[in-house]
Amino acid sequence: MSFSQFFSSISFIQKGEGKSVSIFKTPKQTIEEWYKQMPVITRSYLTAAVVITIGCSLEIISPYNLYLNPKLVVKHYQFWRLITNFLYFRKMDLDFMFHMFFLARYCKLLEENSFRGRTADFFYMLLFGASVLTGIVLIGGMIPYLSASFARIIFLSNSLTFMMVYVWSKQNPFIHMSFLGLFTFTAAYLPWVLLGFSVLVGASAWVDLLGMIAGHAYYFLEDVYPRMTGRRPLKTPSLIKALFADEDVVVAQPANVRFAPPPAEELHRD
Repeated sequence: MSFSQFFSSISFIQKGEGKSVSIFKTPKQTIEEWYKQMPVITRSYLTAAVVITIGCSLEIISPYNLYLNPKLVVKHYQFWRLITNFLYFRKMDLDFMFHMFFLARYCKLLEENSFRGRTADFFYMLLFGASVLTGIVLIGGMIPYLSASFARIIFLSNSLTFMMVYVWSKQNPFIHMSFLGLFTFTAAYLPWVLLGFSVLVGASAWVDLLGMIAGHAYYFLEDVYPRMTGRRPLKTPSLIKALFADEDVVVAQPANVRFAPPPAEELHRD
């Protein structure tokens, strides 16, 4: 059984217009076409994650130079660890393929839909999520009885991926999905289904919980709080906007549709 067939059998199925549609790419689409059609942030993140993980598997790169270590960051100025710990997804196995699938799927969905024409905002969302995750781990490492658990979290790549899944589920809560063909649910419950599945297979729930916390923090500050107060605390800085030349989103106007009252002379024709 190929990896594609494996994930097709266990992946979620999005239902639309009475039909079950696989969330994999179409069979006629080549990997090269699929890769080139990815938006810039998704393509860059996926490429960096695959290259670094393969490099570690071939022992070209050492994971010991990538993991998050606050002491090395502060005392030895190894600031790259603040970034590289989000790019390494452990060894290349089925778990790696699983996370690459979710990274490519939900990162692309967010960038092409919710953040369409707003690449800078999407990059800022990832930057915010990475900052929140790093802060939680650093603060948690100083709390008695919890420090041992947080000390074991040295790579936050899976948590950042889970954050994207959480944000997507909050922005698309009514999409119907199916898990293993056993039961259906709406996208709002997707993070909880994945969390339950992680617990069932014996994986640590901390990784998923951290992603949910970071995702909810972003969702609240970006979507909920502005509706309550009219203020937007997560407005993308001008410096980040200057890095990305976002294209204007053009919406075609349907034919024979009026968006203004007809001229007065037309009302008297008959």
